[in-house]
Parts: sequence; structure tokens; C-alpha cells
Amino acid sequence: MAKAVVGLSGGVDSAVCAYLLKEQGYEVVGVTLRTWTDSEKEVSKCCEIEDAQRICMKLGIPFYIHNVGRDFCEYVTRPFVRNYIEGLTPSPCVFCNRNVKFEGMMYCTKLFDADFIATGHYAEVIKLPNGRYTVKQVAYKDQTYMLYRLSQEQLSHLLMPLGGYTKEEVRQIAREAELPVAEKSDSQEICFVEDGHYADYVNEHAKDVFSDNYENIKNRLGAGNFIDRNGTVLGEHKGIIHYTIGQRKGLGLAFGHPVYVSEIRPETNEVVLSEEGEIFTNEVFCTNLNFLSIPDLQTGEEIFARVKIRYRHNAENAVISKIGEDEVRILFEKPVRASTPGQSAVFYDSDNCIIGGGVIVKKEK
Repeated sequence: MAKAVVGLSGGVDSAVCAYLLKEQGYEVVGVTLRTWTDSEKEVSKCCEIEDAQRICMKLGIPFYIHNVGRDFCEYVTRPFVRNYIEGLTPSPCVFCNRNVKFEGMMYCTKLFDADFIATGHYAEVIKLPNGRYTVKQVAYKDQTYMLYRLSQEQLSHLLMPLGGYTKEEVRQIAREAELPVAEKSDSQEICFVEDGHYADYVNEHAKDVFSDNYENIKNRLGAGNFIDRNGTVLGEHKGIIHYTIGQRKGLGLAFGHPVYVSEIRPETNEVVLSEEGEIFTNEVFCTNLNFLSIPDLQTGEEIFARVKIRYRHNAENAVISKIGEDEVRILFEKPVRASTPGQSAVFYDSDNCIIGGGVIVKKEK
């Protein structure tokens, strides 16, 4: 009998994942990763332990808690704060998956002598003819974007049994199995920002993250100038950490026509505003690359792909060129809106499988 370590968040998806694997004959071990604690130091809101424990009791499977708080701080919360203060818009779940959650579950496979790890993601693991593993989009919901940084080792041990189901089908399975979280709503916000106010979180933790350089960066937490492309001052903003590329609402300015954030300049604490046409581009650059379906690209090599530049972006046709050891240039067939440094660009092939991806960087013009 194969053994699987299921990452239980306390939600319905991971609960049904555990249920389905048990029904298929796997020996299932439930593990919740304690990533962080709330302001009262009591509970991990990302992975709600009491609900996860109730799920395991209902299924009759063992339940364990694995503390990954130190890694979560190193790979998720501290970079989150640093990125915002550096004028970027981070995507913390991308790096949490690779370096914290899946790595933590891989550790548990060794601890419990298990064969697989399993999650409630809506995606499919594929082994290609070249021997490499990748993830494929499924019909109901695309969660592959957040998984593009996974390693080959992680993917080779990964089960994702929800890939063929819709959310309503998953809830119905949970109801029929009488799982205690069948009607639990999905989480929407970044787990460690308790009230959804990202800027407050950054303000609160900036001094700790920038302990050696706080005096040089603290001005970025406060007011500065909105400017246009020519440097003309248009008004005052409340701090660069409150803005992201493409933003229109919440600027506090009235021009009689829409304006959008087109650039964030942390060194001068300025936010550049432009007409909407100026936030479209055909060209995007990425570093910090990770490839799934292929080992890498050679410098100068080009491939065709469909590329997403944010989680909810509809992938667009593009040519990807390797221009350096860890950098690619993405040339889109049609201009894309609001390419945002700090977010990820993920490359898909014609079968909707991930080729690879990287972190979007600003390229000086």
C-alpha cells in the first residue's frame, strides 16, 4: 500500500484530497504546516489547525503538525516586506509553495517513510517523454501559475487528485463524506496579512527587515510626489508601498480622465502616472528562472509559448529568448497590460503544460 502525506490547510479542497486518496487505497497521513502565528501568537491562519485535526478524526487518519515558521519568515514574509519597499509587487505564494510548503511536505515523506505528497490544487502532474515532470492546466480552475517554481524532485512525488473536478463537485463529495468543512468558504487574502491591509503589514515590519539600513529607506514609507513622465509634480501620494503598476483607483487625484500608475521609483519616493496606453508593452524581461518541461534554454535560443504575467491574466502568444545566464526576453504578439516587476511570468506550451517561468524585472529604457 502506497503512503501519501497530504498537506491539510483546514479547507475543503485539501480535505477532499485526503478523502479521495484514502478511498483509492492509499495510506494517508495528514500534515498541517504551521507557517506563522497571529498577533495573539495562538493560531496559524493559513493552515487552520483545529479544522485540519477534525478532518483527520473524521477520516480516521493520523494528524501531525510540522513547524516551518523559520523558513516562512526567510522565504515569504521578509521578502514580501523588502519587495514592497523596493517598489515591487511580490507574489508570496509562488515562493512559499516551492521553498516552504512543498519542501516541508517532502521532509515529512522522509519522516513518515511515505511515497508521495498530495495537495488540493486544481492542476495535473504530467511526466513527459523526455523524463521531466511538469504541471498542466485543468478545465475548472488554473492554479498552475502558483506552482511553476516546483522542483523536479517535488513534482515526481506529487499527487493532485482534484484536477478532474469542479469546485461544486468537490463540495458535493465533502457533503456526502460528511466532512466537517464541506461548506467552509475559500480564503481570499494573503494568509499572513490578517486584515488585508498590506501596507500596514509592511510598515509594521520594515524596521526589522531593514535593520541595517532603515534610516535610508524609511522615507519610502511616507508621502512623496506623483509625477508624470516629464517629472512634473501632479500631487502627493501616501507612500510607494500603497501602489502597484496599472492601478487607477485610490490615487486621490482628479484629472477629469483616468490616469494609471505606470512606474514606481523607490529611490526618489515617486510614483509616475500616465495615460492607459502607456502601461501596455510588447516586451517583458524576467530573471530568477525555473524550468519544468525542459532543463533550460541556451543563450540565444528562442521558443514560442503562451505567457501569463499575473495569476488572473489570460495567457498571450509570445516568443521567449534567452539573453543571459538567468534572463529571458518575452516579446508578445499583442501588447500586454501592466507588466509588474515582482510578479511572475509563466510560460505554457500548446498542451497547456508549464515550460517554465521567472520573476518580472524592470528594464531600463
